[in-house]
Amino acid sequence: MSVVSKKFSASLYSMLVLLLLCLVTAFSSGCGSKASLDPAKPVTLTIWHVYGNQTNSPFNDTIEKFNASEGKAQGVIVKVASVSSSNVIDKALFASAKQEPGAVPLPDLFTAYPRVIPAMHDKLLHWDKYLNKEDLAVYQPEFLAEGYQDKELLMLPIAKSTELLFVNQTYFDRFAAATGASTDDFADYDKLFALCRKYYTWTGGKNMCQLDDFYNYYLTSMASLGDPLIKDGKPDLASSNFKRIFRAAAEPAIAGGLGIEKGYAADAWKTADLISNVGSTAAILYMRDYVTNPDNTRETIVTNYYPCPVFSGGKVTLLQRGVGLFAIKSTDERKNLGAVVFAKWLAQENSNLNFAMQAGYLPTNKEALPKLLNNPQDVHNFKYRKLYTCMQQVYKQGTWLHLPHKAAEIQQNLEYGSKNILCAAHQQYLQEIASGANPQQTLDKLVEESYQKLLNYKQ
Repeated sequence: MSVVSKKFSASLYSMLVLLLLCLVTAFSSGCGSKASLDPAKPVTLTIWHVYGNQTNSPFNDTIEKFNASEGKAQGVIVKVASVSSSNVIDKALFASAKQEPGAVPLPDLFTAYPRVIPAMHDKLLHWDKYLNKEDLAVYQPEFLAEGYQDKELLMLPIAKSTELLFVNQTYFDRFAAATGASTDDFADYDKLFALCRKYYTWTGGKNMCQLDDFYNYYLTSMASLGDPLIKDGKPDLASSNFKRIFRAAAEPAIAGGLGIEKGYAADAWKTADLISNVGSTAAILYMRDYVTNPDNTRETIVTNYYPCPVFSGGKVTLLQRGVGLFAIKSTDERKNLGAVVFAKWLAQENSNLNFAMQAGYLPTNKEALPKLLNNPQDVHNFKYRKLYTCMQQVYKQGTWLHLPHKAAEIQQNLEYGSKNILCAAHQQYLQEIASGANPQQTLDKLVEESYQKLLNYKQ
């Protein structure tokens, strides 16, 4: 081989090696024109979220702050495309993902519960491919853990709520003055449910309390007693603890005193058709400080907050509620980078704390959470200050629990099944008692029948 040929072969070999290296680098980090953000040419991201409404939303305010600060500096604009409920967002996401007729395009960002992951998995951005250990270390570990499925981080926590007992103290005090009822009974579910039946009798047929989510009631009560509701992917409804928990709620639901209407308590709260409920602390956004009487006059009320009841022998268990932040994986890498910029800013201590306090939620930044709950007196909004003061008690005593993954169908069956079955049983109870049946025997019979129906209920 000639010298020229040898030089040509060596040169060709070097070029091939360089080309191969570039190809390898391209797959790992984008060889050539690596995407980057440019403040002079900002990328716009659309978002669907659940906080408030289109005209009055603390999250909209937070997004405006981002756009005017970090977003402007980095070249990212977040645009609110929809503010709605989580159920509405779920349906819209599934319709868009399936490209159903009339479906709107998917947003770049959205808030939702982990239940959307199975249907949306292939379209979701993996946050852990963009965020390092230091980025993730700012989150409260229990809140971050909920976003992992099969070791993939698909959801980031924004703000959390838990469950408390809301009480229309004005109306309860009247009941207490007439009957000797005590707020001490709020700490124990059995005693609370006994109060419900007493109130039903005293008012001539009004419910005192409502469980906004039967599924959450089962989940937290079982965990509190050291007995998980879901075992090996199935609900353990044969457990003696579950039977105890079910019967406790079924008795006032069937005989009267515990509301079992569909929907949340906020509507009945407006007219004092019930005066307490176990529900999300996020409901503070919708619970009014007055009631409207049948003649359309208004009466101002005092609302107080109490720790969620537990059963005798149970431990305080804090259900972490609240949607998380998802991003749709884009072929435009600038959008992926922009989503990460927004997520990191939202997780910063001050950003996260300010949004949480404005919305009545718990921050998910691990420094902001204790700062808020150890100093509720610093909260300016009086109603929120009372809420955080109550949450301070349970935060120091309780253990966090998140909703089980891949249990959406179980949740639906237990939630709708409980309400539908108990509602029908309540009507049957009223009919049989009106016909002269023995109240206690009728109640015992209907509780057992309702339990058997729930075992086989499917939505």
